[in-house]
Amino acid sequence: MRRIARFMKVSREQFLSDFKDSFPEYGEEQIVKIYEELKLPARATSGSAGYDFFTPVALELKPGETIKIPTGIRASMQPEWVLHLYPRSGLGFKFRLQLNNTVGIIDSDYFNSDNEGHIFAKITNDSNEGKVLKLQAGEGFMQGIFLEYGITEDDDADGVRNGGFGSTTQNV
Repeated sequence: MRRIARFMKVSREQFLSDFKDSFPEYGEEQIVKIYEELKLPARATSGSAGYDFFTPVALELKPGETIKIPTGIRASMQPEWVLHLYPRSGLGFKFRLQLNNTVGIIDSDYFNSDNEGHIFAKITNDSNEGKVLKLQAGEGFMQGIFLEYGITEDDDADGVRNGGFGSTTQNV
């Protein structure tokens, strides 16, 4: 198995700023404690393709509700690789948990963005059975899979990323 990436936390300052934006009800001391307890994504078994991402706080989503989660995580990877993000299979099956952008795509150059490449997840409980999704802090909710990709023979992209969602189309 090739080793092509490394997960790490964003800086405490970056997490504090981003977490306050999503969860304004938390105080700075609480957020610092949450940051200190963040778990890096991990595979559950040696045969797992996906790295589980864990919720930083307990969450409850009623059917139709959406929440933006700052994971506190960034990923450094070799240039020929991309990280795909998906809901954990069981949560998708039981609650129709959806990532709002369907599949999250983390490009290798996102790591160097102004926000330190902070990975966010915007999720919706799309249950049509009235099921409430409850997750405890530190529980897996999303999985990431690294995939190698290629480019066309006539590719001449030379733009430089400086942002997250939609930033690469600003260079076109």
